[in-house]
Amino acid sequence: MTITGASLRIDHVGIAVSDLGKAVADFSSRMGVDPESREEVPADGIVAVFFSLGAESVELLGSTRSDSAIGRFLERRGEGMHHVAYLVDDIESELRRWQAGGSQLIDSTPRMGSRGRLVAFIHPSSEHGVLTELCQLPPGAQ
Repeated sequence: MTITGASLRIDHVGIAVSDLGKAVADFSSRMGVDPESREEVPADGIVAVFFSLGAESVELLGSTRSDSAIGRFLERRGEGMHHVAYLVDDIESELRRWQAGGSQLIDSTPRMGSRGRLVAFIHPSSEHGVLTELCQLPPGAQ
């Protein structure tokens, strides 16, 4: 699928980690930046720590329970890249467009994610093995 759209850009890359505290310390030390934000998402069973790297971010993802998506990912695959997220202006129209282009949606409707953004995921089987997240800024944010 060809991605078009003047405002579409990479928002962040998500990395699943087993020991969030160690990963945050390692990333801070090696990259020379402090975390921008830390947020627990109880419904998803995750803690997300974001590092701003200009317009894009790196999201370190830790699991708060073994049955969370990150917990299952870590059990099956170990630590590593979990997803790539694209920032879109209108997530609902983008979901329809991606589905019409043959993408298999995990989320057919957007839901609330971290940092107050609407999010929806596209299955990796239709995106060349990469879990893909679409995200939309909250109203009034830039």
